[in-house]
Amino acid sequence: MTTLTMGRALNRGLHRALADDPKVLVMGEDIGQLGGVYRITDGLQAEFGSDRVIDTPLAESAIVGTAIGLAIRGYRPVCEIQFDGFVYPAFDQIVAQLARMHSRTNGAMKLPITIRIPVGGGIGAAEHHSDSPEAYFAHTPGLRVVSVATPQDAHTMLRQAIASDDPVIFFEPKRRYHVKGEVDENTELATAPPLGRSRVLTVGDDVTVVTFGSLVPTALDAAIVAADEGVSVEVIDLRSLAPLDLEPVEASVRRTGRLVIAHEAARSGGLGAEIAAAVTERCFNYLESAPVRVTGHDIPYPPAKLEKHHVPDLDRILFGIDRVLGRAPVEQSAVEQR
Repeated sequence: MTTLTMGRALNRGLHRALADDPKVLVMGEDIGQLGGVYRITDGLQAEFGSDRVIDTPLAESAIVGTAIGLAIRGYRPVCEIQFDGFVYPAFDQIVAQLARMHSRTNGAMKLPITIRIPVGGGIGAAEHHSDSPEAYFAHTPGLRVVSVATPQDAHTMLRQAIASDDPVIFFEPKRRYHVKGEVDENTELATAPPLGRSRVLTVGDDVTVVTFGSLVPTALDAAIVAADEGVSVEVIDLRSLAPLDLEPVEASVRRTGRLVIAHEAARSGGLGAEIAAAVTERCFNYLESAPVRVTGHDIPYPPAKLEKHHVPDLDRILFGIDRVLGRAPVEQSAVEQR
């Protein structure tokens, strides 16, 4: 076991994938000599060459379009999107081409492409640098969508994504890049937890908290604080956003009767709505209260000085727990507040 930051764990995962398979390519803006904005690809071009770690033009649609062509020819491209809000120029290539090709060819063609996207806020960045676009892609049939929360998952799940024959949208919470954790770099993919499975992190009996990515550590902190108040919280990290693995969530809710879902993206049409609907359909008779969503607000991402009011924090998750326990008032809608 080695102690690595999440950023370094991703770097080592890319290194392992490049070393293991000569068909793996890494491509993106400034990823070669510079090593990427967040230095995730630092040193890779020097070791593997500019024909495998490729600096591309500033054109996301061209990056993904080129990757599709390479995948058709038998390669396994890994695309880096420099910032989350920069993925939109590539949206047509992703949802109209990449996601559909396997179905369009009746299974004859596979596109094993991984698209890495630094995601979320909390770093004081400018507009288009702090988005949470997961719902767009989770809504698109034909894509796998995953989000990592720990250095170990970052390392292992990136290798799994690259080895997968499916196209994978790989979300990396940028404000967790410097968080350290133990990583087993020799984990065999065949014995690692599958790419599409959620994971129960803490066992509890009173409230189920479901989240992913950047908010996993915040939810774990909330479980500790709630325990001091006599509330037992079960925290579940989804890990996979498409497909959703809700079996552990449903099993948990059947015991606790209460569900809180937390994510950074805006509330309306967000992933939390899908989870709340699915769990309500399947566990209605077990629910003691309506599921509660703790999310970003329904606004464009705010200026850096205001983001602390937008990104869910410890207090807001604790307030969500209080609400499902009936210890806090039901949150009013914007229309009711007016």
